[in-house]
Amino acid sequence: MNRYPVWIYSLVAVILVLAALYALPNLYGEAPAVQVSPARAIVRVDDALMLRITETLKSAGITPTGTFLDPNSIKVRLADTETQLKAKDAIERALNADTKNPAEASNPPYTVALNLLSNSPNWLNAIRARPMYLGLDLRGGVHFLLQVDMRAALTKRMDSLAGDIRTQMRDKNIRHAGISRETAGIVVRFRDADTRSKARKQIEDQIPDLALVDGGSGEDLVLTGTLKPEAQKRTQEFALKQNIQTLNNRINELGVAEPVIQQQGADRVVVQLPGVQDTTKAKSILGRTATLEIRMVDEDNMGAAALAAARNGQVPFGSEFYIERNGQPIMVRKQVVLSGDRLTDAQPGFDNQTQEPAVHLTLDATGARIFKDVTRENVNKRMAILLIEKGRGEVVTAPVIRGEIGGGRVQISGRMSSQEASDTALLLRAGALAAPMEIVEERTVGPSLGAENIQKGFNSTLYGFAAIATFMMVYYLLFGLFSALALSANLLFLVALLSLLQATLTLPGMAAIALTLGMAIDANVLINERIREELRNGATPQAAIHAGYERAFGTIIDSNITSLIAGLALLLFGSGPVRGFAVVHCLGIITSIFSSIVVSRCMVNLAYGNRRKLASVAIGNTSWK
Repeated sequence: MNRYPVWIYSLVAVILVLAALYALPNLYGEAPAVQVSPARAIVRVDDALMLRITETLKSAGITPTGTFLDPNSIKVRLADTETQLKAKDAIERALNADTKNPAEASNPPYTVALNLLSNSPNWLNAIRARPMYLGLDLRGGVHFLLQVDMRAALTKRMDSLAGDIRTQMRDKNIRHAGISRETAGIVVRFRDADTRSKARKQIEDQIPDLALVDGGSGEDLVLTGTLKPEAQKRTQEFALKQNIQTLNNRINELGVAEPVIQQQGADRVVVQLPGVQDTTKAKSILGRTATLEIRMVDEDNMGAAALAAARNGQVPFGSEFYIERNGQPIMVRKQVVLSGDRLTDAQPGFDNQTQEPAVHLTLDATGARIFKDVTRENVNKRMAILLIEKGRGEVVTAPVIRGEIGGGRVQISGRMSSQEASDTALLLRAGALAAPMEIVEERTVGPSLGAENIQKGFNSTLYGFAAIATFMMVYYLLFGLFSALALSANLLFLVALLSLLQATLTLPGMAAIALTLGMAIDANVLINERIREELRNGATPQAAIHAGYERAFGTIIDSNITSLIAGLALLLFGSGPVRGFAVVHCLGIITSIFSSIVVSRCMVNLAYGNRRKLASVAIGNTSWK
């Protein structure tokens, strides 16, 4: 009656062991660390760079407690904060100091930032056992409130539409007396009313976002276009969403676990970076952008003498000097043939002919037409594709144009790895901010304050657990001990799940843990009271135990499902601290059902299940018989 098959006991034992393993990393805490990330799209981190960093630290007399190579960064774990600062300075000098090249010094190739890393031993990392993420209020870090310049977003949109109008007028051979961007909007001038009417119809068909108004008289007729209110709202919403997406991509380079990036109001963005200590580097990463430019190679100045003179700073007027990836010098004209504004998509892939990694670009209709005209007029000439980042350009590739290229699809390839192709596509796809942003509020939560919050939260949970366990053991004796042990298992399962899912724990989450303990013990109280009731009604101890668990099961499930529904509602519709509370609350309900019903039943069965003639059970002030 009160016996489980061996496989159930074995399964519960395995689950307990796994839970202990995956909860264990949280006991080791975090250590100061230095993180090295590429500051440019074409700069990579690899084994050679890690070896260079290791040798740099060795020369400085610094012994790291661990060095880790990730796809996008190298992390060096140190013993204390003093060593962390020394290591950061040493690495910064070794990787970014270039006194011979002032341009390099102002635009370093690597970002060296302070961070925090888990102290877990390597054998736990090998089985992917990692501590749960901690929110800003527990781990410390930086908080930014950024204001998006919506006026600049609208101005940029109007400039783009002015270019589209020029294209439409040229394609349809509609003669005008000039197109200008003025405060009132986009002003197109005409010399006769018929031409203006024809232009008006074309613009209304092709650019529905503009509201057009006729003006002027005689031979000075004008057509003024302004953005419709719904188009303005759509432009502002797009700018905000693209900026949030761009910030997400930039923050990935800092290696921040579970950053918070969310909209606040109509034109502001909140950014929280737990664990980041270096606010200067964080600001640098947040402001980073990248865009594409296509220019023609200056074939007239590609001789050895001209290139040698350019190396010494004597660059011809109208051109710029660069070094290609293969180390060869190249002269590129300043005039931009096509910019990244005409880019609608960028995806990593492979060259169909050479099978080398490549980036496939898709241009809008205007960009496709421009690219088709340029390639038709410059066959057998070289075209340079540049990635512009932080105001500086780098030549990604400079292929020879073999023929006219239409259809709006362009390919970038040549001397890049699959990872570089993926990173370049990511930068081009969402690398540029749709509108400028400025930091209007900045707060730093120190690690010591976060540690104090953790200590207070831990103490409150510990004291609450101790009070509940003491009450249960005093009131229900041996069954109270089983309930306390099941409650311990519940807490173990919850921490293990949070760690395994890499969920973020915040102060509201710690409050949810304390609430979960109270809800979990409530299920055991129901079971114990059911057993006592059966004993009072004259049932034998074995029958009372069986009936107590069976009859309490439905009540426990009903009460927990209603709580789970409320938690899911908070999870779906809440944000920030509310969402953090909901995650822990929902997981806690699942673990409490398992621990209160299965784990406690296992212990009761092991204690009483093998006794055929059970005379009494210890479940109250006196033993029931």
